[in-house]
Amino acid sequence: MEMLRRSSVFAAEVMEVFDRFPTDKELVSQAKALCRDYINSRLIRVGVSWSKPEYNAPVPGGKLAEVSTILLRLGDELEYIRPNVYRNIARQLNISLHSETVVTDAFLAVAAQIFTAGITWGKVVSLYAVAAGLAVDCVRQAQPAMVHTIVDCLGEFVRKTLVTWLKRRGGWADITKCVVNTDPSLRSHWLVAAVCSFGHFLKAIFFVLLPE
Repeated sequence: MEMLRRSSVFAAEVMEVFDRFPTDKELVSQAKALCRDYINSRLIRVGVSWSKPEYNAPVPGGKLAEVSTILLRLGDELEYIRPNVYRNIARQLNISLHSETVVTDAFLAVAAQIFTAGITWGKVVSLYAVAAGLAVDCVRQAQPAMVHTIVDCLGEFVRKTLVTWLKRRGGWADITKCVVNTDPSLRSHWLVAAVCSFGHFLKAIFFVLLPE
């Protein structure tokens, strides 16, 4: 009986640990909240105003707010290394921002290419930088509604491609390890790798998106 009791206690403890892990739905929801926060930060930085209904920033002081802060900090570094790569995304891809289908297809094509050779936090940061750069283009070209399309696209990509990887790491909070006791030069190294990869396949995507 004692052995059975201990087994039951152990099973309960294991279930309690698994219950604390984020679900797929939670990870996607968090991905979209982080995306809205990232985009809003970039729009403020470039001095562009926009109507943002349904915008819910991560709760101040919460874990997701900490993740958002770190994601933005890493994004700052990434965009500082190669400032032109994450600007004028629509022009680089030679796409019109008046069609939701075109914007969706272009963003998903870029996202797929970023992770062709695997998943890293550097590439995740790159994905958010692309989303924000494209969102800035949309607002500047009087297509603010497309921002929500981009956020939804990122969420769908996370659901299909990144959720399993995120769950293995315990969720979005794992990105905090990228800035804890990390040599800035080493961090810049993996960020440079993300930038270089993105720069190389931008031209390839341009040809993929050309109309036949």
